[in-house]
Amino acid sequence: MYNPKSFREDDVDVLHKTMREIGAGTLVSTGPDGLIANHVPIELSADPTPNGTIRCHLARPNPQVAAVENGGEAMLIFQGPQSYISPNWYPSKHQTAKAVPTWNYVAIHAYGPARTFDGEKLIAHLAAMTDHFEASQALPWKVSDAPEDYIAAMCKAIIGIEIPLQRIEGKWKMSQNKPEHDLQGSINGLRAEGRPAASEVAEIMAKRVKR
Repeated sequence: MYNPKSFREDDVDVLHKTMREIGAGTLVSTGPDGLIANHVPIELSADPTPNGTIRCHLARPNPQVAAVENGGEAMLIFQGPQSYISPNWYPSKHQTAKAVPTWNYVAIHAYGPARTFDGEKLIAHLAAMTDHFEASQALPWKVSDAPEDYIAAMCKAIIGIEIPLQRIEGKWKMSQNKPEHDLQGSINGLRAEGRPAASEVAEIMAKRVKR
């Protein structure tokens, strides 16, 4: 993706943390009929360093399974907090009228060769992913809570996808290219909106100002 230096995030720890927080990505690969994409929850392992490995799964009848089995590079797209930025929030707009709207967002693209897996490795993937998403529950559900034969039957309907990551691109487009007074005006405008998504973007922008 187009990623000017002022927006680029290269810290692998930040990228991994953000991918885990988002929790799901869009898996994109090339099939016989062209590009194909599906939306999948993910498990992210830090090994092997530096970029780690992403595991997810698809329903066996999904045509993307065949595309993955044929090899080639896959991409996972993670979309983080995002919001519209009004030029009315820029002090400079009220001085010169030279301002236009923009869109602020967090996005991560992760790339690597995809391969399928099943068996005990698939169950281990499901257990690790579930443990991550259940961590905030008062009584976390575990794969072992369900009957073993039931889990085995459910696993017959899916297949694991593993992507050792060769590169990760992170983009935090948070008005870093704006003068400080316009950036602060955008933060104030977002906070005043009161929407959770707008507030989240405002806080990310405020932290980026301090870096």
